[in-house]
Amino acid sequence: QVQLVESGGGLVQAGGSLRLSCAASGRTFSSWTMGWFRQAPGKEREFVSAITWSGGSTYYADRVKGRFTISRDNAKNTVYLQMNSLKPEDTAVYYCAADTTVSAGSQPMDPFVYDYWGQGTQVTVSS
Repeated sequence: QVQLVESGGGLVQAGGSLRLSCAASGRTFSSWTMGWFRQAPGKEREFVSAITWSGGSTYYADRVKGRFTISRDNAKNTVYLQMNSLKPEDTAVYYCAADTTVSAGSQPMDPFVYDYWGQGTQVTVSS
């Protein structure tokens, strides 16, 4: 059974920073692709960032590129999302996701490749 638990969300002023963490259970965490998605009220869930098993490849949505940084610590079974220069439009519930059956050709930006999801953590950016 895989469990993902996000933490680090909260209320921050525009221009501020937050660091989200996602702690995962599972022996083979180091082989998973991990992703972050977010969903704002009344909007569809959207891709934010992803990182491959070794951290060798990272992916970012255009909206967050240059402001957000994804990283992982396989020894701690944890993936992080450092969010800087936050904007009110970054307000959303942020979800961590795991692709535990990574296959050739899978697209880390596609939410359907992920088979496990966390419960989400709220990020609110005030103007």
